[in-house]
Amino acid sequence: MSRAQLTRTGILRMALGGGGADPLLPAEGGGGRRAPFLLRALRIAVVVCLYWFTSIAMVFLNKYLLDSPSLRLDAPLFVTFFQCALTAALCLGLSLGAACGPPCAGLPALRLDPKVSRSVLPLSAVFIGMVTSNNLCLKHVGVAFYNVGRSLTTVFNVLLSYLLLKQTTSLYALLACGVIIGGFWLGVDQEGAEGTLSWTGIFFGILASLCVSLNAIYTKKVLPVVDGSIWRLTFYNNINACVLFFPLMVLLGEFRTLYHFDKLGSPSFWGMMTLGGVFGFAIGYVTGLQIKFTSPLTHNVSGTAKACAQTVLAVIYFEETKSFLWWTSNLMVLGGSFAYTWVKGLEMRKVQEDPNVKSSERNETGV
Repeated sequence: MSRAQLTRTGILRMALGGGGADPLLPAEGGGGRRAPFLLRALRIAVVVCLYWFTSIAMVFLNKYLLDSPSLRLDAPLFVTFFQCALTAALCLGLSLGAACGPPCAGLPALRLDPKVSRSVLPLSAVFIGMVTSNNLCLKHVGVAFYNVGRSLTTVFNVLLSYLLLKQTTSLYALLACGVIIGGFWLGVDQEGAEGTLSWTGIFFGILASLCVSLNAIYTKKVLPVVDGSIWRLTFYNNINACVLFFPLMVLLGEFRTLYHFDKLGSPSFWGMMTLGGVFGFAIGYVTGLQIKFTSPLTHNVSGTAKACAQTVLAVIYFEETKSFLWWTSNLMVLGGSFAYTWVKGLEMRKVQEDPNVKSSERNETGV
């Protein structure tokens, strides 16, 4: 989740609010008039519910596709490849639909430029690492532990911001990161005590956290190549990913797995694959909606609350029994994430309100 200028939703906010309105996001109203409070409250409630539903449904769908005993498909790269291909197709379809009029009238025209594709390639390599490690983490750990398993994104944001951008972080923010790390290791300990620990899942969870942070940093660098367009960047990123996934699937023998997969011709299987891809595409859009109608800080708080609800739903759905310390680890991760978001929000507000703050100090609040 985004907790700063370097995160994915920070990039989305810059794209959605910086260079003009997003054509898919409804306007706030004309002539400077504000909508009635009740209407604004209802709209915010609908957007937050839509974000929660899309995000939670995507996680459960991916868990089914990656690790369902009834499906028995051991091809995580193919699942990820299909979702990337569908995302690219949806971007292209929306662009072609621009000629049909609203709401797609302002979408950028998409065409494949090899020069731009090569410029985006380093980001695409990081993007592949991010989506693949996310799915592999979900494959090897339970949905209930998924949030804790990949909870170190904030910590890597702080670490990489210092190592790559020379930006420092306040003591209170570092203390929040310490709480997250403590919750992570307590969760690993409790998963081991219950006999459900997967070190493979933990490895991919840590790798996913690292790749999410790197993806945000590289996205900032690559955005000018695509004229600051998130839609164009999404299109090129997923096209490149599809090309890069192909030799990896050959190398790991996933085509052989698919050849022997008994449900390859099943409409229900392809329906679930398509639904998972649509949700994967939609999560970026509804994330932008939530930021637009609330704020980045409220979005982060909503994401933290959503993670808590997702954990509770997973425990209930899979009929799991968890110890007190296991729940404590989740609360530490969620509490630390919320505290970090709150601290950074206060720091950014202070910087915005103080005109005497140096530009270097302003940049530091973006961690």
